Amino acid sequence: MKEVVEMKDLDSNFKNQVMSEPNGQNITKCFSCGTCTASCPVREIDEIFNPRKIIHMVLLGMKETVLKSEFVWLCSTCYACFERCPQDVRITELMNAIKNVAVKEGFIHPAFTAQAELIYNNGRLYDVDDFINKKRNKAELPQIENKPAAIKKIFSKTGLNSLVEGGKA
Repeated sequence: MKEVVEMKDLDSNFKNQVMSEPNGQNITKCFSCGTCTASCPVREIDEIFNPRKIIHMVLLGMKETVLKSEFVWLCSTCYACFERCPQDVRITELMNAIKNVAVKEGFIHPAFTAQAELIYNNGRLYDVDDFINKKRNKAELPQIENKPAAIKKIFSKTGLNSLVEGGKA
């Protein structure tokens, strides 16, 4: 069953937003040849990621559908599409431009929120517990202490604290 898209749900400025981001300017060069989709390893595993379809949705103005989707975040940055595109669309970089728009609009993938939370609370991506510090002692390495105060200060100055404290950045 195909989804019906209402004209009122389309944002004609969406492609301009993407084009104003670094590396987003080549989106209108795409003529849907499918080379990107055929060479994409992510597409091999999960059919929801289809660069040609994503570009088409952006050009149509399906802003909310694209920005709220999981598929924008699936690009593995392998550059296979980038190397094979006959129009030099630079899809890997284009996906980053779309992600930038998503973040600016408040759509942040939960994986990035989780990473920010770990950094905010521990000062690093991985929690270092007593077990790890005991192993470090046996290897004659210094213990690692959780001192996130400096990180919390940076988060506060940049506004990222609102992301991990329940709000959106």
